[in-house]
This record gives sequence, C-alpha cells and structure tokens, in this order.
Amino acid sequence: MTYALLAVPFLAAGVLLALLATRRVHRPRRWWAATVLVGAVLVVATGVFDSLMVAADLFRYREAALLGPRVLLTPVEDFAWPVFAVLAVPALWELLGGRRTGHDRER
Repeated sequence: MTYALLAVPFLAAGVLLALLATRRVHRPRRWWAATVLVGAVLVVATGVFDSLMVAADLFRYREAALLGPRVLLTPVEDFAWPVFAVLAVPALWELLGGRRTGHDRER
C-alpha cells in the first residue's frame, strides 16, 4: 500500500464532512478566508517541520510507497493530513453542535 492510497479515504471523508457541514450552516466569506489561511499555515508548517525531521533522520519513508515528488524533503503525500484537518475539524465542530456565538444562536 502506498502513502497516497492510505490518504485517499481520509481526504474523501474530510470533503464529505465539509460538504455536510456547509449544507447545514451557511458561513460568511470571512469564515472561508480564515479557513484557507489556516490551511495554508498548516501546509507550510508541515513542509518545514517534516523536512526538518527527515533531515534529522528522525524517520524514513519507504521509497517504494511514495509517489516521488517532494516539497523540500517532504513527500507530497504528507500534505494530505493538514488538508484533512482543515476540512474535517471545523465540519465536525458544526455537525456535533459546537459552541454557538451570539451570531449563530438559533432563537
């Protein structure tokens, strides 16, 4: 099994959760902009810190299980996890009835 194949069901679940949450609660543009910003920060942090850990030889990847392309020393497959987190965490928060602000409360 490849790392990319392992990530596919998680990404699909993240997209599905995000779509379900979006249908349930309409979010303003500002919320989406914040989500994109958080996603970008997580992707950059993943690239930097995974590269540092690979350079320090803290772990290794089985080369046969990689797609090949890398960003710095980070295999592209590793970027699936922050994308999943950005999609799934806010969606789960909405779907599981997270804390409501005054703006969101139902009357």
